[in-house]
Parts: sequence; C-alpha cells; structure tokens
Amino acid sequence: MKIQQLSIFLENKPGQLSEPCRCLADAGVNILTLSLADTQQFGIMRLIVHEVDKAREVLQEAGSVVKVTDVVAVEVEDRPGGLAEILEAIESKGINIEYMYAFTFRSEDKAVLVFRFDDAERAIEILQQAGIQTISHDELYRRAEG
Repeated sequence: MKIQQLSIFLENKPGQLSEPCRCLADAGVNILTLSLADTQQFGIMRLIVHEVDKAREVLQEAGSVVKVTDVVAVEVEDRPGGLAEILEAIESKGINIEYMYAFTFRSEDKAVLVFRFDDAERAIEILQQAGIQTISHDELYRRAEG
C-alpha cells in the first residue's frame, strides 16, 4: 500500500520552518510525522498528514512549493536485526531506497518506518512476499491517534 507524503521546499534560513507548520495548525491539519533534510541553500520538509489534499491546498495558498509523492509505511520488528531483514529483502531484488524515516509512535512490538523506493509497486510486492506488513494511510492515522 502506498501512502501520500507532502514535500515542502524551504529556504534554509530562520523562520522558514515554522510558517508551514503554523499554516497547517491554523487549518486544523495534524502532522503525523515529518522528516527534514537540508543543504546550505534550501531544505525539504517531508510530511505525512491525515488530510493530504487540504494540507496541499493550504500550503500552496500560503506560497509554499509543495510536491506530493508516494511512499510506503512498513512495520519493522523492534529488535536487533529487524531493519536489516527488511533492507536485505528489498536490496537483494535490486530495489533502491531513496530515503527513509521513522514514525514517532510504536505499534505493539513493532516500529513503523516510511520508505521512498525507486519502484514502490515492486517494493510492496517484495515486502508482501517476505511477510512484511505495509500500512495504509488510514491505518497510520488510526494508530497515531491511539
């Protein structure tokens, strides 16, 4: 299952990070998780929110450059080697992981990671064949809300 992620392009200077967060808060959009990457000139804030279309619209109206991309959320056994097993299953089939980041919550004895693959459909197929659980957008939201 693929889920949608928002990527917001920001100048790398003070005040740029709080603006989109405030816009989303004012619109009542909750951020489930995020990742921030930067260079000297710009940053990319990657977000998973419950209301993707509403968030994109609010951010674009505020002047942000926003891109929607497909990512895959995966349950990972929260034990030594849990992540290594997932990485080996994917990489052994020639799928590239462009980036990944973790959710701030756990699901029982599992962690939840977000992956951006170069071939999401094939990665999902490989994960399913290996018995690795992918998680839908609605399920992520349900778990995050507790």
